[in-house]
Amino acid sequence: MTPQNLVEKIAQRFAVGLEKGHVVQAGDYLTIMPAYCMTHDNTGAVIPKFKQIGATRVANPRQIVITLDHNVQDKSEENLKKYSKIEQFAKEMGLDFYPAGRGIGHQIMCEEGYAWPGTMAVASDSHSNMYGGLGCLGTPIVRTDAAAIWATGKTWWQVPPVAKIEFTGRLKPGVTGKDVIITLCGLFNKDEVLNYALEFSGEGVKSLNIDQRLTIANMTTEWGALVGLFPIDEITMEWLMKRAEYIAKRGLAGVPSDKDGNGVHPRLNRNRIAELGKTALKADPEAYYARELSLDLSTVQPHVSGPNSVKTMTSVAEIREKKIQIQKAYLVSCVNSRLEDIAEAAAVVRGKKVAPTVEFYVSAASSEVQSESEKRGDWQALLDAGAIPLPPGCGPCIGLGKGLLQDGEVGISATNRNFKGRMGSPKAQAYLASPAVVAASAISGQIDFPYEVEVALPEGKIAIKEKPAAPAQEVRIIDGFPASLTGELIFCHQDNLNTDGIYPGKYTYIDDFTPQQQASVVMENYDPEFGKIVSEGDILVGGFNFGTGSSREQAATALKYRGIRLVIAGSFSETYKRNAINNGYLVIEAPELVNDLKKKFGTSSLTIKSGISAVVNFRKSSIEADGKRYMIGPIGAAAQELVLTDGLENWTRKNLNK
Repeated sequence: MTPQNLVEKIAQRFAVGLEKGHVVQAGDYLTIMPAYCMTHDNTGAVIPKFKQIGATRVANPRQIVITLDHNVQDKSEENLKKYSKIEQFAKEMGLDFYPAGRGIGHQIMCEEGYAWPGTMAVASDSHSNMYGGLGCLGTPIVRTDAAAIWATGKTWWQVPPVAKIEFTGRLKPGVTGKDVIITLCGLFNKDEVLNYALEFSGEGVKSLNIDQRLTIANMTTEWGALVGLFPIDEITMEWLMKRAEYIAKRGLAGVPSDKDGNGVHPRLNRNRIAELGKTALKADPEAYYARELSLDLSTVQPHVSGPNSVKTMTSVAEIREKKIQIQKAYLVSCVNSRLEDIAEAAAVVRGKKVAPTVEFYVSAASSEVQSESEKRGDWQALLDAGAIPLPPGCGPCIGLGKGLLQDGEVGISATNRNFKGRMGSPKAQAYLASPAVVAASAISGQIDFPYEVEVALPEGKIAIKEKPAAPAQEVRIIDGFPASLTGELIFCHQDNLNTDGIYPGKYTYIDDFTPQQQASVVMENYDPEFGKIVSEGDILVGGFNFGTGSSREQAATALKYRGIRLVIAGSFSETYKRNAINNGYLVIEAPELVNDLKKKFGTSSLTIKSGISAVVNFRKSSIEADGKRYMIGPIGAAAQELVLTDGLENWTRKNLNK
């Protein structure tokens, strides 16, 4: 049998409708039935989508988890009404529901055993990568996917290319998981893992505890990845056993899915953990990884990301010498507000006071974390130092609630994102660091660290691996889907062509903008001549990372309405790809073809009518153009069905009664 990595093995388990003998590989389009699907405040936007497709009940109530965590500080009548509607919907459908104040959804998914090793869990939030810290294949979906899962239990997923990250050595004292992921983002900062699934391996992994793994997995999102998966090992099993023991002592108060009333947690219990120990999945030794990266953990030093970018890192030994004054410090968010993080910060501030020029905000990842931190005295140590408490939730990390950065301010945060303007004013500067650095900076009034460290460069390597040649296999073509199609290639060379270039933002919120109007303005910002050059039936070839930027789906539908048969690119923004397929519009990656067209036509013209007639052969997974054959990933039955039904919403309607 073809060897599989861990991502492929878990995807195999949760794929449905596979042909007999099909071995899941990276690039495959699958229909998936994830173990769990989480939505948070955006549940309010998923509900109308769910009703719009004609669904009246949730296919599997035990599959759905709803957590209110984003705007928990907002006590306005409007937000409370929204929260009430979401809770009422959950009650009517019999769904697992966690109210505002219980904690951040991703933390709850881990604390309550939804993110289970060897399974697949999705969420309509980009930080669902975090579940990978527990060996659970966590990956983000969009709201339409969530509605489809509510209605049918299923949606689609294309298995990403998989990269292996090998850790060697051990972290030095005072160095954290946050320093590891900041180092990875800063060291490999040329999109080396963009839209990849990552598997962490190597002897160094054994030295990382679950809190550190969750932190690293969470921020693989900012690194550009779609999955950050750790192995299922003795560290995982030990954490699960301790967690199950804790719950047994605590009792099941607040566990919404204790439907049997037998006093046993439905997910985190000894029997399930024992079974996992016998059946835990591992990657095959000969499994293929498109890229292999390595990092010596012993060379990692505390680092700071920023300002306003995770791709820029500076060692704390160097940055503390710059004496960068701060006005705000944050120990909040799903990445670094667990017990260990709060204890780390408390150890730094104990017996000291926050600088009078600094506001230091703290929020636990969950109510349980806060309660335990209070019992240990760590929470009170932060408050005694002058920290300002916020309720368990997201808050300032996403620019909501109290304590946002104002014009000209500098903030340092233990969160996962420091995009310009995310935490408040776009005229502010935001840095990211570990809880210890944040706490020390809050005390000093400038970016600081409580220990002496050396300036040292981390040691890491990257290798790109050639995929072994596989015997050619014909793809099954379902009834109604063409075995091939032909069209003239229209070449738009630009890499990183963003959604504003494809579909101008000024039209995005005109709700009654017709398909014909969308077609008339497509590519207007990229090339005003585009509409005059192309014809119906053409095939557009773009550059690399096509469709980056905002999530507006019109950037896909406008090309479809213009009569462009499909889009070929060197690579796509994953959000763009998902929006296109969700609207029944096919996009195909063919990097070799793009590079050949760049050599042939150069970059002097924005849009080129190539005169090249291309044949896309779906049965043989190839493109024939200009006398050359280019192999492409197989367009399997899952993708074919979505094209034939004109998108995920129609596919969901079709499958409602199945």
